[in-house]
Amino acid sequence: MVQVCLNGGRGPGDSAAVPMSPDAMAEAAAAAVAAGADEVHVHPKTPCGSDTLSPRVLADTLTAIRAAVDVPVGVTTGVPAEPDPVRRLARVRAWTVLPDQACVNWHEPGAEALAAALLERGVAVEAGLRSGTDGPARFLRSSLAPRVLRVLAEMTDPSPATAESTALALLAALSRSPQPRPVLLHGTDASAWPLLRLARRLGLATRIGLEDTLLLPDGSPARSNAQLVSAALSESPPATVCA
Repeated sequence: MVQVCLNGGRGPGDSAAVPMSPDAMAEAAAAAVAAGADEVHVHPKTPCGSDTLSPRVLADTLTAIRAAVDVPVGVTTGVPAEPDPVRRLARVRAWTVLPDQACVNWHEPGAEALAAALLERGVAVEAGLRSGTDGPARFLRSSLAPRVLRVLAEMTDPSPATAESTALALLAALSRSPQPRPVLLHGTDASAWPLLRLARRLGLATRIGLEDTLLLPDGSPARSNAQLVSAALSESPPATVCA
């Protein structure tokens, strides 16, 4: 499974290809799905370009994307979208249009309560476990761990030379869970492509998009999310052919 992450915390200053409006996100999602993406992850944006959990903005964004694609659509619930845990929880409870899934960063304040509220509303939870934080340890102790859709294992190690070993260490820790969950493994910037290749070798779900990297594997700038998805699928290991 390859998920496309359309924008993240990036904006036009990072690349003109980063979609910011609901219509632009819908267009980018449609092209990425046509290129082979199985799911969409998006950060709804205010008119000023900031991440937001606003019920109105979320509704506009999801409605536009769902008119363009027929795949699961997930959103962020991260601190940049709403720093205050109490307000973040209130915003999620006020959503009028629900995403298929939402990523909850387990190292952030209020993660457990937020995940519980999403599950109560019927929204699947991706448990965001970031390397170099206490998120993985907190998640493994959580009573909600068996109920999440999957673990989103995010490597913040910036070095392509060591990101793989960092990822393998986290995956080993997660495998000791009495009820391990499916894993989506990904990196960011310089580690995005090495970890995508690792995920494909291990048979794990992964993701790619302008949130994670602005560059193609050869180092040239990506023109679109769809181009990144196409490149990601070409990085897949060849299928085994049975005679």
